[in-house]
Amino acid sequence: MAVRIEKNGAVWTVIHDRPEARNAMDPASAEALNAAFLEFDVNESASVAVFYGAGGAFCAGWDLKYVSTLDAAHPLGELDIPTAGPRINGGEIPRGPMGPSRLELDKPVIAAIEGPAVAGGMELGLWCDFRVMAQDSYFGVYCRRWGVPLIDGGTVRLPRIVGQGRALEIILTGRKIPAEECLSIGLCEYVTPKGGARQKAEELAGEIARFPQVCARADRRSAIRSHGRGIREALIQEWYNGRKALIEDGVAGATRFKDGLGRHGDFQKIR
Repeated sequence: MAVRIEKNGAVWTVIHDRPEARNAMDPASAEALNAAFLEFDVNESASVAVFYGAGGAFCAGWDLKYVSTLDAAHPLGELDIPTAGPRINGGEIPRGPMGPSRLELDKPVIAAIEGPAVAGGMELGLWCDFRVMAQDSYFGVYCRRWGVPLIDGGTVRLPRIVGQGRALEIILTGRKIPAEECLSIGLCEYVTPKGGARQKAEELAGEIARFPQVCARADRRSAIRSHGRGIREALIQEWYNGRKALIEDGVAGATRFKDGLGRHGDFQKIR
């Protein structure tokens, strides 16, 4: 199988392993990744996922050798047919060519990026909550050369992360964006030595998984759903979204603090 899941307690690492194609996405891989992340989202024992491409490449984009075999008059084929199912926008649009790019999960996913994350691979990196990049890794809209558009969220997510002007420059030039530049413009959150992205991402995932999860997911949900809302509307949704977390997690947590845990900013002894 080109996709597998390695589990370490509440941290699941979803691995795309198609090294002969630098993890370029074909339909079988896209379906398998989609299924893996849906399984992660509904499994009660899983809290945080790491998304990793094996073999030194995160993802080289949509498999253009596969794309070249498509009917030019109807290249999207079955992807033009909306697919009803959990968290696929109610069936309004079909699964993305890159797999999970249109899923709306209720749990965080961290991208661990080694080597190229280009074209659709960049879009998969943007789909994740945040990104850990190795020093030699890079983003780039390399599909600019071939007339293949961004249809897995790139034109939606990139401007929200780096701003419209910078996003348009990246999208229209298609140029390579090295990891250090990504860090400086907010396109990634951590840069590690070569070969260290997965370890760092899994360490971060483990830290997040230690926290009360109802609260963590509520805050994540509110931050995401605030996009496009006015301040007043966003504050209202934040309150009603957070009430359940305060009841289920907050009171018990405050009691642990009262009993002496987590004092003076201690993030280790919280239970």
